[in-house]
Amino acid sequence: MKMTFRWDPSLPDNMLKNIAQVPCIKGVVSELKVPVGEVWPLNEIIKLKKLIESHGLEFEVVESVKVHESIKLGLAERDIYIENFCTTLRNLATTGIKVVCYDFMPVFDWLRTGTRMLPDGSTTMVYDEQDLDKVDPFRNEFALSDWEVVFSYEELRHLFAIYKTISIEDMWSNLAYFLRKVVAVAEESNIKLGMHPDDPCWPIYGLPRIITDETNIDRMLAIVDSPYNALTLCSGSLGCNRHNNIATLVRKYGAMNRIAFGHVRNIKFMSEGRDFQETSHYAESGSLDIVDIMRAYHEVKFDGYIRPDHGRMIWGEKGKAGYGFYDRALGAMYLSGIWDAFEKK
Repeated sequence: MKMTFRWDPSLPDNMLKNIAQVPCIKGVVSELKVPVGEVWPLNEIIKLKKLIESHGLEFEVVESVKVHESIKLGLAERDIYIENFCTTLRNLATTGIKVVCYDFMPVFDWLRTGTRMLPDGSTTMVYDEQDLDKVDPFRNEFALSDWEVVFSYEELRHLFAIYKTISIEDMWSNLAYFLRKVVAVAEESNIKLGMHPDDPCWPIYGLPRIITDETNIDRMLAIVDSPYNALTLCSGSLGCNRHNNIATLVRKYGAMNRIAFGHVRNIKFMSEGRDFQETSHYAESGSLDIVDIMRAYHEVKFDGYIRPDHGRMIWGEKGKAGYGFYDRALGAMYLSGIWDAFEKK
């Protein structure tokens, strides 16, 4: 197992120095700030790689290369964007990238409805269905979502209107079209593609989401039966659905050699419904059995990449919600400690 840490290149370079001081971290997961659908320039990838390596860290995992909406919608121009995606893979392979994380979520990536101060004074992200119902999706009011593109009011209405004509089966067909073209290039490039599950793993505002559970993951992996068509197994994204047993999924897909990348984080259910909040990685803080999840990775002899996913804001830190440095650093050490205990048992 290789412990990695996500770093946003829009942050100051000295953050890399801080990451390098966390003993268990071997490499950084990062990306280029390139408009969705455009080719990542080789010279910019090399520049980013040299910057990361200058701090004694590896750069072997990209998160993420975004998939253009035209591909998800199956529009006439999708082949242009698929070819751009393939060219980006070839450029990344030139610099030694081994894994590319991506997703197939329509319009926006992960979504939360707000932040909450916990009794210990830390701040975390929450998902509350009642709060979601109060938000106007056409006005970019998702303060806590990972927008792939900042759309205008008119663009969002247009996109939502097109998606109303797209069924779940249409999404599957469009995903299959995409995978059958890009996985072959991934194989040639020796880059594993890690599909990130939908977060949260159910439809939002009627937009179709298809990477949500074991059945759908099986279907995705079967489209192209190749270890290069793999999974970014995110415990928080899948774990917010009580029916998804994360340790069971790790054991299954790890044994199949179909996990390219592991995101490990904890969440706590706040109701009998879908409401949840993010917590520290510590098992007792949340509803997921983090120890058993790490045990499962160890049992399948996982030798790929793992990172501590979202973190709270602690010790007075200010920054992007979900990406507190201190809490994620604690998470990296906690996960590594669990792994070491299994190694030395």
